Amino acid sequence: MTDATALRSKSFEWVDPLAIAHQVVGMSGLEYLHAVRDGTAAWPPMGVLMNFELAEAERGRVVITCTPGEEHYNPLGIVHGGLLCTLLDTVIGCATHTTLERGTGYTSIELKVSYLRPVTLDTGPLRGTGTVTKDGRRVVFAEGTVTDEDGNLVATASSSLLVLSPR
Repeated sequence: MTDATALRSKSFEWVDPLAIAHQVVGMSGLEYLHAVRDGTAAWPPMGVLMNFELAEAERGRVVITCTPGEEHYNPLGIVHGGLLCTLLDTVIGCATHTTLERGTGYTSIELKVSYLRPVTLDTGPLRGTGTVTKDGRRVVFAEGTVTDEDGNLVATASSSLLVLSPR
């Protein structure tokens, strides 16, 4: 039996998000994600906090892996759905970003998530894939999936994203 009051801790380091934003403005979305992959640009703090790692990036498609930890558990003894929702929002947003030119931004308009099976530490690493289904000058439509290491579908999402004019 474990002591339910025993504290655990986790620490992490991140790069100043405003410095990242300044760097991103000078790149297309695909250039930025390739720079992250190649280690010449920083991953945003949220990605570091959530244990996200960029695995693949091409125009209209992104794959990010995530290894859930105890810090992601809810009081029911499973990984909180917010981690899966954040992973889906991230892969969908990054897939959208790969279609955008330098200085152009985006923001989610809506996100619909369906949770298909519970996730625990025993589930192992997760693989989130985001795909643009319809490109647009003002609105982009995209979808995402999360699978476990055996390829079982864990969660899905669909989203629309607003394209923001270049700054």
